[in-house]
Amino acid sequence: MITLSTGFERWVERTDTRGSDNELVLPYTPFPKQQEFHASAAKYRLFGGAAGPGKSKALLMEAILQANEFAGANTLLLRRTFPELEQSLLLYFRRDVPRELYLAFNENKHVVTWRNGSTTRFGYCQRENDVYQYQGAEFLFIGIDELTLFTLRQWQFLTSRNRCPIAGAFPCMAGATNPGNIGHAWVKSLWIDKQPASAMENPGEYDPGDYEFIPARVSDNPIYASDESYLKALRALPSHLRRAFLDGDWEVFAGQYFDRFYLARHVLRAEEIGWKPWWPRWISVDWGFEHPAAAYWHAQVPAGVGGDRGSAPDAQDAKSRQVVTYREFVTRHTAPRDLAREIIARSVSSSSESNNGREKIDAIYLSPDAFARRTDEASIAEQMGYVFAAAGFPRPAPADDDRVAGWMLMYQMLDAGEWVLTENCIELIRTLPSLVRDTARIEDVAKMDGDDPADAARYGLKSRYGGRHAGQGRPPLDERLAARVLSSDPTVRAIQARKAVIDETRGARPISFLRRWRPKIG
Repeated sequence: MITLSTGFERWVERTDTRGSDNELVLPYTPFPKQQEFHASAAKYRLFGGAAGPGKSKALLMEAILQANEFAGANTLLLRRTFPELEQSLLLYFRRDVPRELYLAFNENKHVVTWRNGSTTRFGYCQRENDVYQYQGAEFLFIGIDELTLFTLRQWQFLTSRNRCPIAGAFPCMAGATNPGNIGHAWVKSLWIDKQPASAMENPGEYDPGDYEFIPARVSDNPIYASDESYLKALRALPSHLRRAFLDGDWEVFAGQYFDRFYLARHVLRAEEIGWKPWWPRWISVDWGFEHPAAAYWHAQVPAGVGGDRGSAPDAQDAKSRQVVTYREFVTRHTAPRDLAREIIARSVSSSSESNNGREKIDAIYLSPDAFARRTDEASIAEQMGYVFAAAGFPRPAPADDDRVAGWMLMYQMLDAGEWVLTENCIELIRTLPSLVRDTARIEDVAKMDGDDPADAARYGLKSRYGGRHAGQGRPPLDERLAARVLSSDPTVRAIQARKAVIDETRGARPISFLRRWRPKIG
């Protein structure tokens, strides 16, 4: 048998594989931070945060420990792709685990069979649905290397496979990772912020006591702590990479799209703004039912009123206008008509000059898919439109869904100080810093669980101001409306303004998803 006990003492600090009485000894001497990881009694552990502290090695050894503590148990180690698996976990296994410690290793299936009948499987989940290959299986321990490369849905499914019928066993899971990548937001929420991830369907089931983060840096690894060449390479990285890989900073990371988003500059209290009833206001909505639906309220304010905190000196647009996104509503499993009613109920003005206590909303931009999808005889957009119109709100218009131009516009507006958020937009503030670039389409943002708030905000800015930044000739909506309100008589001006808004809303036509028929040629 392999000599393993419990706690720190379970790791025998030897370099040979034969102990007293011919017992097998695992040649692994953990560093103090690795020992802390192994000793944790948490259901779900996260180890690392920076580059170089021995994360992958600790994960491998934990799987070996668990497999040898309980005869007949199964353990699982995962990476996102097979090349990554080959270059890390499999490499360490072949290099650091002596052959006499295990009964067999199937090279085709990448399964180790230990002398007590337990197994350790090495796998990968390159596609989202690859996790379903483990459906029906049960694992005492599941370890995921570079956890932020996985999605929340993959993690949640794997937790259902984390079970073991062996008496006295404690099924648990662990991840090792650096900040960044598509899973940064949900990993940070669960382990760093100790709160449910925004895309969790049942956030009330989250128990922060199940999660423990064991932070570690390169300085915690004696092998690299004095390796000046490696440390010099880390220090020479761009600032955001250096903060992620050297310091393990979860507020900035590799691949981050909105690296110009700063809480001190772009987030303010709503009380700091002297709201005026005549400021243009509009709403943007990303429809969803199984996925969250997200709605945001925006206002165009004079530059500086919304907190012009260090805008770029050459940003001419910031001198004339600024957008404040000042309210959010994120919900799940809300029917179209109910969603519209919720939006109306929240559109309450604090000004006595408003109409029946409601804000004057001049446009509602809705995700284009809502105009094609139907839950009954009417499309989602039509159902919402009936409710909006009955309450005196404009019917929704299809939002501009140009992803690349939309993200670029948001980036430019943040950089120029043209766009700020109020602190009650909690989900949007949490989501923006977590968005990363799509590796296949570098100008785009990678799709991820919980990105609905960012999509909804993008609809609001791109549909309103896309032409100005994207080089298109059409002016912003407020300028188009102002050009049609020409009378000096207040009553006539009100009629002209209302007609202009109606015409603008009607002018936006739903996007057709039907293919055009074409004659067969040849």
